Amino acid sequence: MNLDQLRNEIDLIDDKILELFAARMGISGAIAEFKAKSNMPVRDSHRERQKLLDISEKAGSGLSSYAVILYSLIMELSRSYQERLLNPSCELKEKILSAIEATDKLFTQQAVVACQGIEGAYSQLACEKFFKLPNIMYFTTWDGVFSAIENGLCRYGVLPLENSTAGTVNRIYDLMMRYNFSIVRSVRLKVDHNLLAKKGSSISEIREIYSHEQAFNQCAEFIKTLGNIKITVCENTAVAARMVAQSDRNDVAAISSSHCAAIYGLSNIASSIQDQDNNYTRFICISKKLEIYPGADKTSIMMILPHKPGSLYRVLACFYALGINLVKLESRPLPSREFEFMFYFDLETSVYSNEYAELMCRLSALCEEFKYLGSYSEIV
Repeated sequence: MNLDQLRNEIDLIDDKILELFAARMGISGAIAEFKAKSNMPVRDSHRERQKLLDISEKAGSGLSSYAVILYSLIMELSRSYQERLLNPSCELKEKILSAIEATDKLFTQQAVVACQGIEGAYSQLACEKFFKLPNIMYFTTWDGVFSAIENGLCRYGVLPLENSTAGTVNRIYDLMMRYNFSIVRSVRLKVDHNLLAKKGSSISEIREIYSHEQAFNQCAEFIKTLGNIKITVCENTAVAARMVAQSDRNDVAAISSSHCAAIYGLSNIASSIQDQDNNYTRFICISKKLEIYPGADKTSIMMILPHKPGSLYRVLACFYALGINLVKLESRPLPSREFEFMFYFDLETSVYSNEYAELMCRLSALCEEFKYLGSYSEIV
């Protein structure tokens, strides 16, 4: 047979598969009704395991792995269908719908905002991207920012989440597990690092550099070119600039922004020293109250999954079955649990879609602990 004839054969087989698939889903619906009347859970792990073993054996060695993948997805679709029939709504879905209804249609431009650092910090620059006229309260640590939001001292807080060069700010993920908050917006800020020193100092005189750990990571290659230089980590790049300005030494410098050079009266003795020119840090704006503004198309969640084979696969299969794009997956070890992890997900999906609503009702059943962090849009 030629290619067209072979494709026609495929089409005929696909028609039969589709007919059988529709019949199978219909029976799944009937099973869902039976389970509801009998107070049985949707998932039957023993039945699924035995079914997959049977399919693997019947498919034969050449197609076994393909058949198991196919039927794992079919089972996930079946569970999704049953859950939707039995649980058309849930507490989280109703909470999200209420937040969408209650949130103002325009993001506020004036607010009291918590930032880590001092005047000139990158968190301040990010804050000014979110708000036109922010009333900024500065805190020494990221813990302080979360505490300020938790205790109602500030309506919003601004925090760095990840950098395109140095990766995730792990401490923020750890704090996310401790505090209750919602992400209401995010922004990607281009970070341009500079070597700042006192006026009249030259780069050959520098013996010690102050900056934040992330800034050192982002400028590692440049630092190597300076030879035997002492590295002193401090809590913020703006704090580093202020330390240089207040020092009586001429052999110290700070890795900081050009904005800080103007604020603290320093000279920029080396510009754009980051390893990659496209060096961006993603900042999030958080709130104690759940706020979901029009156009929200990103959602962040955290999950602790059972320490069993296939736990993460079932979550990913759920995303795939609902056609939801996963744009970030990060894991963090749980200090209090041996070999167990917290998983952080960023999803790309409109809050107005049916798939989003169904997902919010399904996720808690797939994990031991589930935390919804918010739905929001990212500004540029």
